[in-house]
Amino acid sequence: MNGTLDAIAAKYKDKSGSAIPVLQEIQKAEGYINPESLRYISDKTGIPLAELWGIATFYSMFHLKARGRHVIRVCKGTACHVSGAENLASAIRKHLDLTEEKITSDDGLFTIEEVACLGCCSLAPVMMIDDTIYGKLTFRKALSVLDKYKTAENT
Repeated sequence: MNGTLDAIAAKYKDKSGSAIPVLQEIQKAEGYINPESLRYISDKTGIPLAELWGIATFYSMFHLKARGRHVIRVCKGTACHVSGAENLASAIRKHLDLTEEKITSDDGLFTIEEVACLGCCSLAPVMMIDDTIYGKLTFRKALSVLDKYKTAENT
């Protein structure tokens, strides 16, 4: 991976204000922001490690842990909350053997996130997998959707 990191470093060396594009490229290349990669890039570009780390930990678009191939976003907005989103998220975590701390499945297939709102209040409760919205969910329906993703990965 150092070849990729070297290319990123060369592209942004001595360019002020380049921390966010650097982080975006690292995440695109590696799938997440690896702390070792931050140190390497900091050494090669001169961007202070504290600046890179501060930005990577502040913005929710950056991820400091490896993520699954599919990201499940469970809406926790008011309409979804009232419609049972908390129980839905718990059922999904249980189905995938996840916890509040362990958010990526052992097989690397799923990462679960809880989000403030997906903007689909009339479909509550809602989850989004990658870019696809699933609404008016029951536990059975949500778990069936997840199983279809698992089956598709195994074929």
